Amino acid sequence: MNEVELVNKAKKGDKDAFCMLYSLYKDRLYRYAYYRLGNAQDAQDAVMDSIVSAYEQIVNLRRAQAFPSWIFKILYSVCTTYIKHQIRQRECESIDNVKSTANLYTVIDESKTELCQALDMLSSEERDIVLLSVEAGFTSREISKITGLTAGSVRSKLSRSLSKMREYLE
Repeated sequence: MNEVELVNKAKKGDKDAFCMLYSLYKDRLYRYAYYRLGNAQDAQDAVMDSIVSAYEQIVNLRRAQAFPSWIFKILYSVCTTYIKHQIRQRECESIDNVKSTANLYTVIDESKTELCQALDMLSSEERDIVLLSVEAGFTSREISKITGLTAGSVRSKLSRSLSKMREYLE
């Protein structure tokens, strides 16, 4: 059974078809969330939240062929919410907690791979574009639908971001 057939069955309430779709995308969804959020637990939680949301909303998906960009758009939104929550949490912590958290992040940063460090030097928007392109395999047109940017902006930001990363890694 091909992906379009699975999506159409899932839209009609076939739980097994939705589970098969999940197994096709779970690794790419997790990798995207992990690189975007920076830790395994948040990535797993974000993917699960996205999958639950997708399951509840799949009946609203108009074109089965749009499933890949649709599911990543849901994950993109969930990750954005997680990041905003993380920022609010950090702002609410006391100065002592901020100091100890900063020390913890220093230790974590030192143990990150060079690729993670190269991604960390990009802005949030640049990192999203790189991850959606490289990790999720979307075209600039598909990324533009997810992020709300124009396809031209996506292409130029992707090119500049990859150049920054290349310079850093050399």
